[in-house]
Amino acid sequence: MRNLALTLLTSILVIAPTFALADKATFAGGCFWCVESDFQDLDGVISAVSGFTGGSLKNPTYRGNHEGHYEAVEIEFDPEIVSYAELLHIYWRSIDPFDNRGQFCDKGFEYQSAVFVHDDEQRKLAESTKAEVMKQFPDQQVATVILDSNEFWPVEEYHQDYYKKNPIRYKIYRTGCGRDKRVKQIWGDEASAH
Repeated sequence: MRNLALTLLTSILVIAPTFALADKATFAGGCFWCVESDFQDLDGVISAVSGFTGGSLKNPTYRGNHEGHYEAVEIEFDPEIVSYAELLHIYWRSIDPFDNRGQFCDKGFEYQSAVFVHDDEQRKLAESTKAEVMKQFPDQQVATVILDSNEFWPVEEYHQDYYKKNPIRYKIYRTGCGRDKRVKQIWGDEASAH
């Protein structure tokens, strides 16, 4: 019986496909609809989920209480296709790192920008890229903070893939909020394309 179980286990391990382990990145950059759309369709991104993080409140909701939380996106990615450093590069060039009151037309704590790191390597890379931004803009104060990741709470389903489900409303919001215009003003040709 033991030999049969061992043979079956060996067969399963040989037949089972090998999957690379996915990594996670968590970014807050204002409206989570926009951050999600900035990353969702990138090669190597497995998923981008809108939600809340950074606070201590359990089960935050969009229409209810989410006090103390940032609107954020948790990205699951394949590091063999897209690196965390590449995601950081895109992140910085899709936000206004100098706005300490929120992002674009959205003001308030929940709209402030932050990088939530999942390990020491991510922290090193996040701090290094923040230092590069500070060097590139020596006359500006970078408001984006780097924080340890904590529990991520996905937001209600109607917010997920909002840019796909409601493309006209989403475009009107994104344009009206001035997000792309401000990003282009800051980053010029380096701005993330949308």
